[in-house]
Amino acid sequence: MNGSNSTGIPDAQSETVPSERHRELLDAAYAYVLEHGLSGLSLRPLATAIGSSPRVLLFLFGSKDGLVRALLARARTEELAALKRVRASTSSIAAAEAVWAWLAAPEHRNLLKLWTDAYARSLIEPDGPWGDFAAQTVHDWLAVFAGTHRGHDSAGDTLLLAVLRGALLDLLATGDLRRTSAAVRRYLAGRA
Repeated sequence: MNGSNSTGIPDAQSETVPSERHRELLDAAYAYVLEHGLSGLSLRPLATAIGSSPRVLLFLFGSKDGLVRALLARARTEELAALKRVRASTSSIAAAEAVWAWLAAPEHRNLLKLWTDAYARSLIEPDGPWGDFAAQTVHDWLAVFAGTHRGHDSAGDTLLLAVLRGALLDLLATGDLRRTSAAVRRYLAGRA
């Protein structure tokens, strides 16, 4: 029974190309998680909300942890797509301005709340489905800034990332876009 479990049903892990149903349910689950978050995620309410069943989700994703990993991979794909657009910036300041504009956009709030939740859980539960999510995102973001200038200023890029991340956390906590944006602009003006 290669690629099957004891019931003869193919294992979700044996699929190399996700089926249309798999993609459809992942999209629906992702929309649900953006709205409701990952904290306290339970398969039964999720399955009901997206028109499926816990059994189907377990079949397609292997486990709840497998579903969480797939959801985080989806969130990271969106993050990487945004960062790819920023890579065209000519300087780390221009890249930071573009990153902040993306972070500050109201339509990204739910994604960024999900990102923040996953980032924190990755630090607290490093052996869970969150794995090395935090470390991966740090490397992803630093790579954007490193690619915008000659020479390597990892300390400067780290400081820039810390300022943006701190402003983001403040924005998510308070909703004060004007103040957080002013702080980012002031930092970037001092760095120029």
